[in-house]
Amino acid sequence: AIGMLLFIVGGDLVGGKNRFFGRDGQVVGEVNGSKIELPEFTAALEQAKQNFANQQGRPADDQALNYLRDQTWNQLLYRRAFQPEIDKLGLAVGDEEMVDMVQGDNPNPAIRQAFTDPKTGQFDKARLIDYLKNLDKLPPDAQAAFHNFEASLRDFDGPVNKFNALLKNSVYVTTAEAKQFDQAQNAKASFRYLFVPYSSVSDSAFKPTDAQLSDYLERHKGRYKVEDGRSIEYIVVPETATKEDSAALRTSIDGLAQQFRTAPNDSLFVRSNSEQPYSPAYLTATQLPQQLTKQPLVVGQVYGPFVVGNTLAVYKITGEKPKPTVSASHILFKTEPSMTPAAKAAVKAQAQDILNKIKGGADFAAMAKQYGTDGTKDKGGDLGYFDRTSMVPEFSKAAFGAPGLGLLPTLVETNFGYHIVKVTGKKTENTYQVASVLKSVQPSDATREAAYARAEQLQSEANTLETFRALATKDKTLQKQEAKFITRDAPTVGNLPGSREIVRWAFGFNPDGGSETKVGDVRKFDIGDQHIIAAVTDSRSKGTATIESIRPELTAAVRNELKAKQLMDKLQGKNGTLEDLAKVAGNGAQVQTAEGVAQGQGTIPNVGFEPDAVGRAFALKAGQKSAPIQGEQGVLVVEGTSVQPATPGDLKVVRQQLTQQRQQRQDALIYEAIKGQAKVQDNRSKFF
Repeated sequence: AIGMLLFIVGGDLVGGKNRFFGRDGQVVGEVNGSKIELPEFTAALEQAKQNFANQQGRPADDQALNYLRDQTWNQLLYRRAFQPEIDKLGLAVGDEEMVDMVQGDNPNPAIRQAFTDPKTGQFDKARLIDYLKNLDKLPPDAQAAFHNFEASLRDFDGPVNKFNALLKNSVYVTTAEAKQFDQAQNAKASFRYLFVPYSSVSDSAFKPTDAQLSDYLERHKGRYKVEDGRSIEYIVVPETATKEDSAALRTSIDGLAQQFRTAPNDSLFVRSNSEQPYSPAYLTATQLPQQLTKQPLVVGQVYGPFVVGNTLAVYKITGEKPKPTVSASHILFKTEPSMTPAAKAAVKAQAQDILNKIKGGADFAAMAKQYGTDGTKDKGGDLGYFDRTSMVPEFSKAAFGAPGLGLLPTLVETNFGYHIVKVTGKKTENTYQVASVLKSVQPSDATREAAYARAEQLQSEANTLETFRALATKDKTLQKQEAKFITRDAPTVGNLPGSREIVRWAFGFNPDGGSETKVGDVRKFDIGDQHIIAAVTDSRSKGTATIESIRPELTAAVRNELKAKQLMDKLQGKNGTLEDLAKVAGNGAQVQTAEGVAQGQGTIPNVGFEPDAVGRAFALKAGQKSAPIQGEQGVLVVEGTSVQPATPGDLKVVRQQLTQQRQQRQDALIYEAIKGQAKVQDNRSKFF
């Protein structure tokens, strides 16, 4: 149980009151002046990694490790940011509350989960009490871990729960809010609309100026908040196998094929020479490698080499045996383990009744479609061909034991229920045991050395941003790529696997120990089987984005504003039907109908999220048209058809629903609010 408890509480066991770490370590971060030092962070991360391995049965890969680092950081940040609020209010947990949280009627969720029987899903309090009675007999590390857990409950988790409860209990929904919510969810409007998408107007006629971009950015600052970012251009020099490497492997595999023909022990030969393990399985024709399906197969014969993608393959047939198969159709009448004997007997009686009807001439496929309860019902119950191991034993015994084709005279009972079975075919096919020697084409040592030397040469020639770009332009064999404004916590640069090291370098960490990285710096990285020449080309700080950093996005937004003005000027004051207005608007204009759109939905079918247009539809009388509306996707004119008011609901129930919804969001909102007020310095990129 302590192992499960360690998994559940995770890094909390090494946070808070734990004082095993020195104060002279490197600082990973700082929250409200409280330092998070590297030994503390590393210990918490190691605990999280161990918890992950215990649960998943494998070590954390790169993706999981990035997640665990973030989780560990957030736990430590949360504790330091929250502690002042707890201290300010004087929140504390008393002795009686501690007993209740550990072994009382309201145990902490971590305790409850650790001592829940996985078979029954029931909390086993007796096992918990037994564990506590024998706590002093556990290893010292386990005792310390549990006492740390208790300390965390008393000093932090318990007070935090009280803090959250105070705020949750303060949530209040007014009658007016309940009415508004009920109206938004249940009032419906039907309307016709003219929609002129911005995409129907050519971009070439609109060239936004920097002044227009600046004005738009000023008016929409909230949309363009950004984190610290770095732009990186990079060239990849891969260690790719050459034609000479492929030819050398072909010569090698030809020799292996000759040896394979006379090898006394095929499985040992495969284990010694193949990149994939030996398998003794017998394969059907559809399971064989494609190259073996086009020719007769003889036991002892070697086939190949064949080119299979980036691999050369040699196959030897080491065995052959016949395999009986049967095709059948069935009608399943399901039973459940929880059924009473009477309920199960009723299912069997129904199945027997349908079997009797089929015996009397009823169509099997029609009965399967009407009464079948599995995925074969729409195929007349057809299961296709299968071998003895493909079905549950009772079904296979009945199908393979049938003396011939046709309907089985009795029901077949399995753990799924009762089956009516019709055997539709029997055949025997040959299966083959295949020993396979597979070797992928890999770059030779000479090829790897040549790639490394090439990357070294590029680095020496491109040691500034200007020379880097000039070289990439001059040498057409080089393909320059770009990653725009990656963030400090990005796991990779673009799609480069394992490139976290480049991110750290771009944000200031210099592995050579020199000055911090700046815009214009160039460096070579050797990652796996690739050599990357990377250059930092741009930098931005947290806050509102600059025009240059989001110019394409801003240009598109301003261009749409200009298009909207042009379209609205065309339509303003024009009379006639929506169809008449569509002709005025020009190509791309479309008139459609929307039925039963909820007021709070804000989405128009075939258009998208257009809350302004939906809102205006509720204010229109039948046949009345709105003025042109500047929407998110284009310009709209709405014509009212009908409005169905919300049926007055039970406002008490609505208030309860709204209150619960808001309370459920409280934990996340509280965390974000506390985090937002904290002064946080994140130095993780210097270490990870």
